Amino acid sequence: MGVSHISNRSQQSQKWSRRGVLSALGAVPAAAALTGCSSSAGASEGTTKSGESAAAASKKPTVSVTPADGTRKAAFTSPVEVTVTDGILASVKVTGNDGSALAGSLNDAKTRWTSAKNPYSGMKYTVTATPEGAAAQTATFTTRSPGETFVGYFTPEAGSTSGVGMPVSINFTPAVKDRATVQKAITVTAEPAVEVVGHWFSDTRLDFRPQTYWASGTKITLSLRLKDVEGAGGVYGVQNKDVTFHIGRAQISTVDLATKEMAVERDGETLATYPVSGGNAQHTTWSGIMVISERFKQTRMESSTVGLGDEYDISDVPHAQRLTTSGTFVHGNYWASGSVFGHQNTSHGCVGLHDAKGADDSSVAGYKFYDSSMLGDVVIVKNSGEKTVDPANGLNGWNLSWSEWKAGSAL
Repeated sequence: MGVSHISNRSQQSQKWSRRGVLSALGAVPAAAALTGCSSSAGASEGTTKSGESAAAASKKPTVSVTPADGTRKAAFTSPVEVTVTDGILASVKVTGNDGSALAGSLNDAKTRWTSAKNPYSGMKYTVTATPEGAAAQTATFTTRSPGETFVGYFTPEAGSTSGVGMPVSINFTPAVKDRATVQKAITVTAEPAVEVVGHWFSDTRLDFRPQTYWASGTKITLSLRLKDVEGAGGVYGVQNKDVTFHIGRAQISTVDLATKEMAVERDGETLATYPVSGGNAQHTTWSGIMVISERFKQTRMESSTVGLGDEYDISDVPHAQRLTTSGTFVHGNYWASGSVFGHQNTSHGCVGLHDAKGADDSSVAGYKFYDSSMLGDVVIVKNSGEKTVDPANGLNGWNLSWSEWKAGSAL
């Protein structure tokens, strides 16, 4: 019996042992399966990451340009923009067919480059963009030409030497409407330095001058940056240039029509004194500060051109120097008696000096004054019985105070 009992227990024990073994065996595959799932998941995840890295590594930087590559009539009113995807920009160059280059800058991420200024009109540009670690990529575009344009005609001429009263005068054709934008595109600088301010007399005229006459020996530079500046709706400037001219000696002549005498001073010292004849009571001479704007050894003068009918027509007026646009000159006079000069005002508004027909007699006052003068010299008329000349009538802005002058600036 005892044996049977033991045997039963042994069998039971063996059954539980099998269960334990089966359980253990069952646990092993389960663990293996989990482990297998875990290993499989880990392997899959690793493969995805390496795949993405490989894909990312295989992507090449792509450059885009605005205006787009191949554009033939691109706008010139917006900056050039270069962007890159899947990379950063190492360098960008934008050059025009005239050899000029557009400067620009990158954003902090080095993914976008923007030109500092707009491209010029009527130009072909080549863009060369080099992403870091990659080959350069190029694009080309051509900007359209403006439909309408304006030009600024300037005085004095480039490279010339003028008197101390010469302003920088610019006449625009056609008229400009956006004065501020146009004036910002024009600068006048002086060496030695002095403040120079622009004054608009009209939509077609902008003059520049300092507070007082230029110093002798001054170098003046006019910088025109008008190309593609919109002066009026759809009307653009075409000039992009620098012009220099110089100021010579300081000659200032004062005409006193009460004494009928003109005193010529050069660099602060009296150079000469000449008897003159000014405008008569019916045709008084403008008073004020005037600047010599044109010079003719001989010229024709007709009264009909200044609204005086047929009172005179002289084909060979000697040594004529223009003081106003309306027709005031200081000139030689050979047809009046020598006794007139210094004693009577008999002209139609001009200032006359004794002269000889033919303009070749160097002994007469007309010849001498003309020979000593240059464009930009100052001629002051006083005691003429006439009001001060309009500052816009000739190059005569010196008749405006400095505050009045500055008030005419669009800036």
